[in-house]
Amino acid sequence: MPNPKHKTTKSKVGMRRSHHHTSTILGAKCENCGELKQAHTVCPSCGTYKGRKVLAETKEV
Repeated sequence: MPNPKHKTTKSKVGMRRSHHHTSTILGAKCENCGELKQAHTVCPSCGTYKGRKVLAETKEV
């Protein structure tokens, strides 16, 4: 069984993994207010998650 003669450098590893990046974040519509939010997170505009109030609303100045 052949073995590598030299260590693979960080540069070579990075070049090989260049296409392993994550895709863009897809938005999900909030059930309460209808604004776009990140999936499986609390809505930043109304503070709800799965129909329950989780965060208190903050007044924007």
